Amino acid sequence: MQSPIYIIGTGAIGMTLAVFLQQAGREVYLLRGRAGNVPEEETLLTVDCSDGSTRSARVRTGTLAQHPLNGIVLLTSKTFGNAELAGRLRGKTGQSPMVLLQNGLGIEQPFLDAGFPALYRCVLLATSQVQAPQRVSYKPVAASPVGIVRGQENELVALVEHISTPQFAFRAEPSIEPVVWEKVITNCVFNTICPLLDVDNGIFHRDALALSLAREVIAECVAVAGLAHIRLDAQAVEQRLLQISQRSDGQLISTLVDIRQGRETEIDSLNLAVAQLAQRLGKPDLAIRTRLLGELVKRKANINRAH
Repeated sequence: MQSPIYIIGTGAIGMTLAVFLQQAGREVYLLRGRAGNVPEEETLLTVDCSDGSTRSARVRTGTLAQHPLNGIVLLTSKTFGNAELAGRLRGKTGQSPMVLLQNGLGIEQPFLDAGFPALYRCVLLATSQVQAPQRVSYKPVAASPVGIVRGQENELVALVEHISTPQFAFRAEPSIEPVVWEKVITNCVFNTICPLLDVDNGIFHRDALALSLAREVIAECVAVAGLAHIRLDAQAVEQRLLQISQRSDGQLISTLVDIRQGRETEIDSLNLAVAQLAQRLGKPDLAIRTRLLGELVKRKANINRAH
C-alpha cells in the first residue's frame, strides 16, 4: 500500500504524524478539518521528541476543498466536529480507508451512518502538545493499536504498515472495543480532574487524593462497560492511568489547554457519553461522579468561552 496519506486536523497529533510520515518518505497532506479555503503551501513543522532530538519537515498543508481524498485518511480533528465532517467527506473519499485517531465513545457513528465503506479506530498511546505555531512536543508510550469498525483484516494489516514509522508506531488489534473503552476511561479521568484542578497529567502519581478520586471514576466506568458486555479489570486500568501519568508528567491534557484558550472541549464524547450510556441501559446511578465531573468541565469551558 503506497497510497497518499491525508491527515485531517492540524493540531498536535496531526502535525506530529505529518512530520514523521514525511521524513519516512510517504506522500503526506495535512488538511484543516473545518470549512474554509486557503492556498495550499509547504509548511515547516517541528517536533521536539522526548529523547531530546528534534525533527522537522516541510509538509503540504491546505483544506479539504483542494483534494479528492484518494488514499488513506487519518482523522485527528476534534470529535465534536465528526457529524459535520462526515457530511462534508461523503462522496469525497471513495473507497479510501479512514482511521479515527480520536478519543471518545461512539465517535465513529456519524461515519457509519454516512456509509463510509472502510472505517478503523485507533487508540493513541502517545501524547503531543503544541508549543508554538508549527512546533509540538511529543512523547510516545507504546505502539498505538488500530482495529476494524468496518473493513477487512488484510487491509488493516497493510494500512498499519503504511502509517507506521519508527518514531510513531501502530499495530493491528483484532479486538479494538475493549482497548477503546480502557482509553475512554483513562480520558474520563485525565480530561476532568486535571482541568478542574488546573494541573498537569502527572498529578495522579504524585498525589494520593487525586488518585483516590480517579479510582472512583474508574470503578464507575468499568461498571458501565460491563453493562455493555465489555469486561475490564479496574486495577489494570488504574495501572495504565499511572503509566500515562508518569510518562506525561508535566504535560497538559488537551481539555485543559482547550479551556484555557476558550475553545470547545470533547467532554461530550467522554464522561457525558459514558453517563448517557448508563442512562440508556437503565442504570444512571452507576455514573454519578463521572457525569458530575463531566458537567463541571463543560460548565467551566462554557464560562471561559463566554469571556
